[in-house]
Amino acid sequence: MSEILKAIILGLIQGLTEFLPVSSSGHIELGQAILDFDLGEEDLLFSVIVHLATVLSTIIIFRKDIIEIIQGLLKFKWNEETEYTIKILLSMIPVGLVGILLKDQIESLFDGRIFFVGCMLIITGLLLFLTKYASSIREEGRAVNYKDAFIIGLAQACAVLPGISRSGSTIATGLLLGVDKAKIAKFSFLMVLAPIIGVSILDVKDLMEAPSATVSWAPLLAGFCAAFVSGLLACTWMINIVKKGKLMYFAIYCFVVGAVAMIMA
Repeated sequence: MSEILKAIILGLIQGLTEFLPVSSSGHIELGQAILDFDLGEEDLLFSVIVHLATVLSTIIIFRKDIIEIIQGLLKFKWNEETEYTIKILLSMIPVGLVGILLKDQIESLFDGRIFFVGCMLIITGLLLFLTKYASSIREEGRAVNYKDAFIIGLAQACAVLPGISRSGSTIATGLLLGVDKAKIAKFSFLMVLAPIIGVSILDVKDLMEAPSATVSWAPLLAGFCAAFVSGLLACTWMINIVKKGKLMYFAIYCFVVGAVAMIMA
């Protein structure tokens, strides 16, 4: 199988699993192991590019909301957009601390540890399973408050582990806190934009400081396009899934894939 085809497959996996509650990092680890995909020094660059592709797809899907937030901030008043921005910033604190204090320890887990990924997928499945009981505490129309934002941020911090779904953990946590389905879906996808962009900037900085080497752009471009297109579809799909409360199917999926990964290991 050519490197371009492998890059397309991994790009599709990244785009789909970044938004679906099944852990993109866990699936990328499994995909690289199965496909024996290795670009050598370009692995980091590939990771940056496919993540930026999913960021771009998120921006396109939520462009109206993002424009409204920016316009509200530019009024330099205490308004709904300012409050929303502060909530997003509050949600970023836990993952920021984890990234600063435990960066090396976290990175060591992204080294083909398939058994660990399987265990974390099982945990993701359990969290999604719990949303079955969220309907009794969820309030229609309730927005994310400051306390919710920080707790959801803690869930996002846990999702730095390969196999813990970021969208799954944050959306499930929001639902269990009683937040409205549509509102937690939007908050979950918007809150990740700044952390991913920030990490990508740091990774680009590391790449620029590293010894220059010849870059194979074809696999990188193929992976970007695949991640972008699949990200657009998955983001739209996931919003509808959350509104309909269909997360139980993904819990079963995580249980199955997690078990298979542990057996493979």
